[in-house]
Amino acid sequence: MFLSVFDVFKIGIGPSSSHTMGPMSAANRFLALILTDDWPRPAGAQVAAIKASLHGSLAYTGIGHGTGRAVILGLMGEEPHSVDPDRMDEIIAEVERTGRVTPPGHPPYEFQPKTDLIFDKKQPLPGHANGMSFSAYDRNGRLLLKRIYYSIGGGFVVTDTELEALRNSKKASSDARVPYPFSTASQMLDMAQRSGLTIAQMKRANEETRMSSSELDGGLDGIWEAMNGCIERGLKVDGIMPGGLKVKRRARAIHDKLKEEWRSNRLNPVLANDWLSVYAMAVNEENASGGRVVTAPTNGAAGVIPATARYFLHFHEDATAEDIRNFLLTAAAVGGIIKHNASISGAEVGCQGEVGSAAAMAAAGLAAVMGGSPEQIENAAEIALEHHLGMTCDPIAGLVQVPCIERNALGAVKAVTAASLAIKGDGTHFVPLDACIETMRQTGNDMSEKYKETSTGGLAVNVVEC
Repeated sequence: MFLSVFDVFKIGIGPSSSHTMGPMSAANRFLALILTDDWPRPAGAQVAAIKASLHGSLAYTGIGHGTGRAVILGLMGEEPHSVDPDRMDEIIAEVERTGRVTPPGHPPYEFQPKTDLIFDKKQPLPGHANGMSFSAYDRNGRLLLKRIYYSIGGGFVVTDTELEALRNSKKASSDARVPYPFSTASQMLDMAQRSGLTIAQMKRANEETRMSSSELDGGLDGIWEAMNGCIERGLKVDGIMPGGLKVKRRARAIHDKLKEEWRSNRLNPVLANDWLSVYAMAVNEENASGGRVVTAPTNGAAGVIPATARYFLHFHEDATAEDIRNFLLTAAAVGGIIKHNASISGAEVGCQGEVGSAAAMAAAGLAAVMGGSPEQIENAAEIALEHHLGMTCDPIAGLVQVPCIERNALGAVKAVTAASLAIKGDGTHFVPLDACIETMRQTGNDMSEKYKETSTGGLAVNVVEC
């Protein structure tokens, strides 16, 4: 099993990797397919119009998550990693005004957002809770092409056939095309023991089968630059976040108070937690406002890993750029195991799969740069994940704001605590990480759909929207 660090950490836009980035990428894929010969195109047939429908969780919380906007942007040829957040409203307004999408390299296609983009809450698609379909028609309204896509978390998008192949691949043997093809935590620890390498070194060796060492370092530095840049933007902006709940940004005000307290040298036993929390909140306030973020492993959990890494830089004066690279490589190794054996999708397993996975990844990364052994790193990840088991995904009004923003802050606190506990031990512990991951998978399967990103239960129905 090999999942690149750059698949785990993808630069995109908020507020949701599965509900925003995924549908935008699906629209990109459908446009690309139209231009190919990989479908049975009738002789002389030309696509003149496109329609799209959203199903399951995408239909229930798609408005709050900006899913419809993402589809429109994707059909205009915009991609998550490169779309300009400042131009998105302008692009969408143009499509609504003209009733057409005009992606580069394509003729104009008829697309009326009010009638050609359907939020279908009645008919879920069978493969995954985040299902969508795209259809292409000729000028006479004849259906030429239809494809189903699933947004499976973290910005990953697959077709229905690809999803089946992906599930079958989980039953297959490990990927032998990389030197350390671990697909479970136990395999990872065994390979580390036999090789004498750290988890980050094994992950690096796997990555370098596809790129040079300098390319890998440049990519990792770019990921951290995007993460840190998101923190910086979030600490400088205040005001009301979009969506109608009128939730205020708090990170800037908290940050200003922390800077004053830092200069005063007054004793504050929770100061480190305060800095950790404000870093996480800054990221997720940016995410909730549609800003540039990095999936870590999802947008809804995007604050935990950057906050933990920034915390390490803040309170460890000898921290280096290489430490951050090792942090990210270790976190990605753990995230890949979780995704392979369970899920990082809130629509599939609840928030335990998002913030829980992020906390496990962050704890592993922090334990690694604090000098932890592979066994201590695995222990840190297990502690963090274990204490998120059963966490639901019930965002109020379908917005990635309440409880999501504060939940990232608490996830980061748990990650640091887990790493600290693990480093103080010798790596032996009662519950293996693999058992914890399997428990998360089973818990997610048993969890009611009300608590899996549909906003039909929990806080979403018990708190009156203001």
